[in-house]
Amino acid sequence: MQNRLQRIIIGAVLLVIALVLQTNFQGINIALYLASYLIVGGDVIRKAFRNIIRGKAFDENFLMTVATIGAMLIAEYPEGVAVMLFYQVGELFQSYAVDKSRKSIADLMDIRPDYANVKKGDELVRMDPDEVQIGDIIVITAGEKIPLDGKVIEGSSMIDTSNLTGESIPREVEVGNEILSGCININGVITVKVTKEYEESTVSKILDLVENASSKKSQSEQFITKFARYYTPIVVIIAIFLAIIPPLIIESAIFSYWIYKALTFLVVSCPCALVLSIPLSFFGGIGGASRKGILVKGSNYLEALAETEIIVFDKTGTLTKGVFEVQEIHPKGISKEELLEWAAYAESYSSHPISKSLIKAYGQEINQGQITDVEEIAGQGVLATVEGQKVMVGNTKLMERMDIPYYKGEIIGTVVHVAIDNSYAGYIVIADEIKVDSAQAIQELKKANIKHTIMLTGDTPNIASKVAKKLGIDKVYSELLPADKVEKVEELLLQKSPKGKLAYVGDGINDAPVLARADIGIAMGGLGSDAAIEAADIVIMTDEPSKIATAMRISKKTLGIATQNTVFAIGVKITVLLLTVWGLTSMWAAIFADVGVTIIAVLNSFRALNVKNL
Repeated sequence: MQNRLQRIIIGAVLLVIALVLQTNFQGINIALYLASYLIVGGDVIRKAFRNIIRGKAFDENFLMTVATIGAMLIAEYPEGVAVMLFYQVGELFQSYAVDKSRKSIADLMDIRPDYANVKKGDELVRMDPDEVQIGDIIVITAGEKIPLDGKVIEGSSMIDTSNLTGESIPREVEVGNEILSGCININGVITVKVTKEYEESTVSKILDLVENASSKKSQSEQFITKFARYYTPIVVIIAIFLAIIPPLIIESAIFSYWIYKALTFLVVSCPCALVLSIPLSFFGGIGGASRKGILVKGSNYLEALAETEIIVFDKTGTLTKGVFEVQEIHPKGISKEELLEWAAYAESYSSHPISKSLIKAYGQEINQGQITDVEEIAGQGVLATVEGQKVMVGNTKLMERMDIPYYKGEIIGTVVHVAIDNSYAGYIVIADEIKVDSAQAIQELKKANIKHTIMLTGDTPNIASKVAKKLGIDKVYSELLPADKVEKVEELLLQKSPKGKLAYVGDGINDAPVLARADIGIAMGGLGSDAAIEAADIVIMTDEPSKIATAMRISKKTLGIATQNTVFAIGVKITVLLLTVWGLTSMWAAIFADVGVTIIAVLNSFRALNVKNL
């Protein structure tokens, strides 16, 4: 792309110099035009000849080459160079947004483990995960990535699974539990027996999915290529007939005159307006979308968005805020404020994510001098003496261990029970919070004739169903890993119509493979991972799901403008070509008509930038 830009600049400078010199230095003037033409259009000419050799002559490269060489042969040098220059500028803009969209996706993913601490006798040896064998014993300390899949044989800890499931709530692991590579050990030391080699581990499979999924994504063929398949051979055949037949059947006809007319016909047929009208419309749409905080990585994705039939959502961080916070407080015999205060004080010494959520919700300074005899029971909760009273904060296991009757109703979320002096004081629900505009987003998408809205999540069935019901989502699949999500999307892709598209919306590293596999990948860019943003085709920088419907409206408006430009450009082009055949237009009139169409198409394209009311 950098090379193309340099050639455009150099070619444009030479063209301007040639135009300034005009006829005062004819030889130098022509040399400058030719140099400019070859610098700007050399690669197009090479492609045209290469395709001719391969038997694929009639494409846009061939049409550009024939039209511009025709212009040069009849001494219309500025037209020949300008047409090629316009074409290259259009190609530059077309490729700019997507040139780097899929480079080194795996390099951005920070789930690849750097090492594994392998137990060799009484020593720990740091090894490359590739070298660790099934059955080896590894030790994972707090803050380290889990390098390989295995089973816990000693210790307990909380595991951050968000890299795999996207869920913000940590998972407790203890002896006998299976753990997956790519997760992060939060607060304990665990000893693990390796059950899979690195090549078969979860983290390795995710990286492989991302690296290979994007190759399955079909790219829509550019309209100009389709049009050129028919337009180019027709124009060339008419030009040949125009040059040969009249002199053969008209007695007074002169070959040189009709050859000149045929070349004029080719100049008129140059697709400058066509080449610019479509990309400029989409660039306008892309620019308008960016003003709304929607980054579109290519015009083909903006076009595909208008054809979307199925939208699949991740849950955490996409439809929800992805933040582990206190959602409900249910006291028994005391006030909500008192229940939260007792819980926050008891948990104040713990580094557990639940403890941090309680302290954050309390929001006041904690007097550590009032807290004594703190005991943290792994996997159950905390015991502490606060102002002389024995406070117990934990899960159902802790309540059962202390023989304290507790509330056993169905609760969606992580439940923290509180007891004071062996008397049950109530419970606090900690869960993720639905984004303000998520329900609005689903409603707007249904109004936009989206046939199916689906949610894929690594969360539990209860939580997933509750969120889906509250938002009005048609179908939900829960407890999924990245590979499972890709499989589901593969199944859903078979349910759309031949022209329909499937879009996936996500935000985490775990979403990268499925973002790459979907027809259109949409990432939440505000808080989303680098891997998800890189794998996606469209990025919502504001993290608002409702912007997806806005993007669809921009897409449909842009397609309408592109259609207007195309119909207008082709209509005028055909009219002028017919007039040229009948000798009713001069070369300059034909050039003016071509440039005029281009200017009108450009001005119309600017309308796509206006997205104020969308």
